[in-house]
Amino acid sequence: MEKKINLIVNKFENDLRIDIFVKKRENIISRTRIKNLILDSKLRINKQIITDPSKKISLNDRVELIIPEPKKASLKPYKFNLDIVFEDKDLIVLNKPAGIVMHPGAGNFDNTIVNALMNYNKNSLSNIGDELRPGIVHRIDKNTSGLVVIAKNNQTHEHLSTQFNKHTIKRIYQLLIWGKIRPSKGKIETLITRSSRNRQMMEVSSRKGKKAITNYQTLEIFENKNIPTLSLLECKLETGRTHQIRVHMNYLGNSIVGDDKYKKKFKKIKDIDQSLEKILTELNRQFLHAKTLGFIHPSKNKEMIFNSILPQELEIILKTLRNTSK
Repeated sequence: MEKKINLIVNKFENDLRIDIFVKKRENIISRTRIKNLILDSKLRINKQIITDPSKKISLNDRVELIIPEPKKASLKPYKFNLDIVFEDKDLIVLNKPAGIVMHPGAGNFDNTIVNALMNYNKNSLSNIGDELRPGIVHRIDKNTSGLVVIAKNNQTHEHLSTQFNKHTIKRIYQLLIWGKIRPSKGKIETLITRSSRNRQMMEVSSRKGKKAITNYQTLEIFENKNIPTLSLLECKLETGRTHQIRVHMNYLGNSIVGDDKYKKKFKKIKDIDQSLEKILTELNRQFLHAKTLGFIHPSKNKEMIFNSILPQELEIILKTLRNTSK
């Protein structure tokens, strides 16, 4: 059922952005959702439709926000064995394998995590977002593996979205990169925007884009005459921009092993160990794994932290590197 929110601007709120004003008054609604409702012409100021989330408000302005009834997704169920790490009445924590996308999109409308969730339990997913993304609060890339949280109801979705927007979610990734980074531990802080050369890619910019912060530390360096120099890293995200870790590693000149977009393509290396060369050239994903996911449970109000071990195809690479670098 459609819901209307009516608000009047007071003297302490004069000159605020409209999306910030609504968020302050209606804290349960995520700012991203407020922005999308404004862009969808669902907000009026003094009876005039406003489609600019950054518009400033004035004292005594009358604001009306319409929250439409959520659409029901009409998605084809997909029989896929979901690796469920945790589940209760509010949420599901999944361990996603590489090779499957999170939700339907161009070129793939059926074989996604969302379709698999529809097959698992189509009547127990939040539906306040895009109708093709029921339950999806955040995403990891197709060729990245690891932990994601799925919302089973709208209140949980809003609560988790707010935590993501405030950057209070704990997210730690493990990755293998070409070369080594100096210093071995640090913080990468840049702006990230969509690439002007390829709209499917992102890039670091000095002038525009969203702030992106990645904390990294080197766990191991593999380096001798039989192997190319490679480093195992752990990255902790402060922000969650599209392709953030991949873009930041590429920016440093140390792209992730197996990355097919932000790549340093594997090339023939003289005298490389043959078993290592084989597994590196045959890797059909990037060596990037969402290892740790932590958040405040929306209804229990307690911190929950989940961990996931590296998938076998990545563990084999590390084992081979350790053996050949002795």
